[in-house]
Amino acid sequence: QVQLVESGGGLVQAGGSLRLSCATSGSIFSINVMGWYRQAPGKQRELVAAISSGGSTNYADSVKGRFTISRDNAKNTVSLQMNSLKPEDTAVYYCNCKVPGDNYWGQGTQVIVSS
Repeated sequence: QVQLVESGGGLVQAGGSLRLSCATSGSIFSINVMGWYRQAPGKQRELVAAISSGGSTNYADSVKGRFTISRDNAKNTVSLQMNSLKPEDTAVYYCNCKVPGDNYWGQGTQVIVSS
């Protein structure tokens, strides 16, 4: 079975930092895009950041300059460094991997930023 496992979530104060990581297992080959989405209570799921196999990145406007996404193509892992966290960053964060013809999700990790 293909599995994505997130780690690194937790409770931090505004202005603090967290680093999220996502590890993959199973037969996943040639992942085109890896990324992070988040969903806050009462809100729609949104793309936070994504990175292609070639290293191109895409960030939500709300996190540009604060978050950095990176990946290890050999290991098919992806991380999200989150700095200068704000209360509005509070959400469940989900790892996502896209391959030709398929799409995989992790179970999510909770991030809570206190004011």
